[in-house]
Amino acid sequence: MITAFLLRSLDRKISIAIAILLMVAVLVPVLNLMTGPENPLHIPTYIMALFGKYLTYALLALALDLVWGFCGILSLGHGAFFALGGYAMGMYLMRQIGSRGVYGDPILPDFMVFLNWKELPWFWYGFDQFWFAALMVLLVPGLLAFVFGWFAFRSRVNGVYLSIITQAMTYALLLAFFRNDMGFGGNNGMTDFKDILGFNVQADGTRAALFAATAILLALSLLIASAIVRSKFGKVLVGVRDAESRTRFLGYRVEHFKLFTFVVSAMMAGIAGALYVPQVGIINPGEFAPANSIEVVIWTAVGGRSTLIGPIIGAILVNGGKTIFTGLFPEFWLFALGGLFVAVTLFLPKGIVGTIALYLGKKKPRTETAPPAFQEEGVDAKIQAAE
Repeated sequence: MITAFLLRSLDRKISIAIAILLMVAVLVPVLNLMTGPENPLHIPTYIMALFGKYLTYALLALALDLVWGFCGILSLGHGAFFALGGYAMGMYLMRQIGSRGVYGDPILPDFMVFLNWKELPWFWYGFDQFWFAALMVLLVPGLLAFVFGWFAFRSRVNGVYLSIITQAMTYALLLAFFRNDMGFGGNNGMTDFKDILGFNVQADGTRAALFAATAILLALSLLIASAIVRSKFGKVLVGVRDAESRTRFLGYRVEHFKLFTFVVSAMMAGIAGALYVPQVGIINPGEFAPANSIEVVIWTAVGGRSTLIGPIIGAILVNGGKTIFTGLFPEFWLFALGGLFVAVTLFLPKGIVGTIALYLGKKKPRTETAPPAFQEEGVDAKIQAAE
């Protein structure tokens, strides 16, 4: 039943995007592991890790598009869900270090030994098991989104007020995680990871597996998001986005639709954060910065809001440009990013993918229809006959 539900969501564009992601998940690791540095087709490990990071950002942008593009919820706090998923994975990776840390404590992470902690906090229990950490990657962002959304949507907080509240939530978490007594590493965060599932996290094979897992999970998330928005549930979501009061008047519990979508989106963002941490090698409170959440909005807008594929393309293009520009013109990058957002707003309001789709739609030949005068006469004739 679930498989049929997912397969019904596949259209030509989504199918092609998923096929490309699956092909990349196989091809890039093969070119990294099976070819030597002298081969022109060889992909260095650092390039593969860099593109793996871009794919995690693409998954985050996809999560935002699900709530912003199809539900009308402009969240400026999705960076919080991303960071919480990253911290859950970081806690697992820290527990895997064991006695190989700087201080050699088999239980306590190095930062706890440095801060003179005597025992492991209760909320760290279970993170020595991967299955528990993976469960927390989903549950922690999902639970936060559920509690936040329950109060916000039931109170009918909408528009810019909701956006401000989500940003305030993110900033509050930023301040909390900066504190050393929170038990999450304070300002320095977590780093110096050794193993994941028993494999060296720095090894080429492990990094290739992480890249492949990121691409596969991005493809799966795209399939799930497409299934949601193309279902009857998704049609109601669009109604909520375009005319919430009318949708509510028709008898739909709008807050339930918003809450479900918000929680699913938060879980996707948490998965993105969990995949980000082992590939980058660090997680710290800076990931909660409100500016990060605003950047996600820019990626989504550039690629094309409410297109699903657009945010993926936007995240990859903008972050690829960021890598290039920060290397060549580091002092001008923020100006370039702001200018890009303004230019897209003015000249490409539907984003890259949305504009292309609109252009191709205009190029299609129109089907022959009856002239307007004939249609009007037909309607008049029916009215006269009824009279």
